[in-house]
Amino acid sequence: MTLLEILALLALGGIAGFINVLSAGGSMLTLPLLMFLGLPPQVANGTNRVAITLQSITAVGSFHRMGHGNLMVSLRLAVPAVLGSLLGAWVATWVPDAVFEVVLVSAMIGASVFMLLPQPNLDTRPLTVDRLSPAIYLAMFFVGMYGGFIQVGVGVLFIVVLYHMLKIDLRQVNVLKVSIVLPFTFAALVVFAINDQVRWAVGLTLALGNVTGASSPPM
Repeated sequence: MTLLEILALLALGGIAGFINVLSAGGSMLTLPLLMFLGLPPQVANGTNRVAITLQSITAVGSFHRMGHGNLMVSLRLAVPAVLGSLLGAWVATWVPDAVFEVVLVSAMIGASVFMLLPQPNLDTRPLTVDRLSPAIYLAMFFVGMYGGFIQVGVGVLFIVVLYHMLKIDLRQVNVLKVSIVLPFTFAALVVFAINDQVRWAVGLTLALGNVTGASSPPM
């Protein structure tokens, strides 16, 4: 890597880490950057998971130090998300580059449009284990499957599912999101690593920026 490439990875990684913890959409910056730097689409997709995993560890730790989090709910919802992620990542390892690029562009457009739309004001309430229905577990499986395939826009899906289905406020959505993203992204990373689709030096450099941006989540 050149000095310019390292600086670009650190800078955009920092911005992406901050965006991901605040809301969603950081991978809309980092995944195209990795491809611009010459990584094949599947390798860029796998390498991006290094940064997301380490960023999520930082964010989860920060949230829990501030007294936020719901461990039992997070663990229950993480199980179907991890199973879906393993399936999605496996598919991503062999899908043709042209198909992946179409999905990437479509995901970026869809996520951008959604984030520009005003969200309805819902009557939100605290989240407890007894409020988890079979529908939410099924939704988490499909969110995990999408996130395992391509990270771009997965935060938007969490907003759709957690905010609209569970009617929890956006602060709870963000805390729960990072707690579920961590295990299912790590699961996807393992799949990509086994298939030699991770460039660790690039991923760890990007992760340094992501972790810096995620280190102080705003609440």
